[in-house]
Amino acid sequence: MVKQKLVLRFPSSLVEQPVIYNLIKNFDLMVNILRADINPKKEGRLMMELSGDESNFRRALEWLQKKGLEVMQLKQQIIWQEDRCTHCGACSVICPSGALVLNRPEMTIRFMEEKCVVCELCLRACPARAMETLLDSAI
Repeated sequence: MVKQKLVLRFPSSLVEQPVIYNLIKNFDLMVNILRADINPKKEGRLMMELSGDESNFRRALEWLQKKGLEVMQLKQQIIWQEDRCTHCGACSVICPSGALVLNRPEMTIRFMEEKCVVCELCLRACPARAMETLLDSAI
């Protein structure tokens, strides 16, 4: 059983095609969509967790690449640069999964990567730019 977090970048020609449906039906994979930004007739980006049999997983990756999608491994969900953090708490207020918590009474931020769903709201909220998404190169 293989389980990986991936980012798919869709060219405009593929945005309206049933890519996720085909991953499930033709390759018997489980798809957990973490975040999607897909606009009709424009490029799109999808972050997902893909799991299933290793041979089906490899065949699916080949199929995606042949279709013209850019496939990148989500190496880590979000990177917290603690040395840049001012512990202002802006990220903890906006974090929907509770991965960023403001510890009281110390007033310090704690990042629990295992809870992160890569929504990237913290990237926009952080005035110190202490949060980063780390994507691996194309698979």
